[in-house]
Amino acid sequence: MGLKLIDLSQEIYQGMSVFPMHQKTFIMTNMTHEENMRTTGSTKLGFSARNLLISEHGGTHCDAVWEYKPSGLTIDKMPLHYFWGSAICIDVSHVPPTRYIEPEDLQKAVAKSGQTIQQGDIVLLYTGHYDHHFQTDKWQTTYTGLSYAGAKWLAEQGVVNIGVDAPAIDHPEDLDFSGHLVCGEYDITNTENLCNLDKVVNRRFLYFGLPLKIRDGSGSPIRAVALVEE
Repeated sequence: MGLKLIDLSQEIYQGMSVFPMHQKTFIMTNMTHEENMRTTGSTKLGFSARNLLISEHGGTHCDAVWEYKPSGLTIDKMPLHYFWGSAICIDVSHVPPTRYIEPEDLQKAVAKSGQTIQQGDIVLLYTGHYDHHFQTDKWQTTYTGLSYAGAKWLAEQGVVNIGVDAPAIDHPEDLDFSGHLVCGEYDITNTENLCNLDKVVNRRFLYFGLPLKIRDGSGSPIRAVALVEE
């Protein structure tokens, strides 16, 4: 039985779509190969590097509890089990942007997946939003999200990380940010801007989405992957 990695991460580039309240991404050349050779005096080898200006919540990223709960842990203090471990991906793509993802949607999706949610699981929500609207004018504005009851249902099942293939786990019209509110109440995290969830939907797999160890960080860009059996 073989294993393979499935990349669940969006590309990072200047001009990438970022949630409206966060810093846009800029990529600058620090030094070219030629400039470096002139600086070092080497005639055989030059080094090149670039500088990144990026939000802690830019692209595929996870949140520190501290982002939405001032007494919560920052990203460098959170135990790594929040960011890797056994995961399932459930299909809620039938839920339209005109309404929220409710507990009954989640219960039906879990039953359809043939899986069960276990204590400590990471649960990824396949909404289909990335597949249909990435790099369109609907990407940041027109998607579904968890209701307060839906997010609380996941938290009460023992989920430690809620992931989604959309800019946020909240509905864009939800000014209470109910998904994040529940994450703060239960001291759990969430992961946003995932992609390729259609490749792992209705499956159990090993998930990795490790954050950078940013001192006092409110979150971190990640390289999210799924390790699946072939």
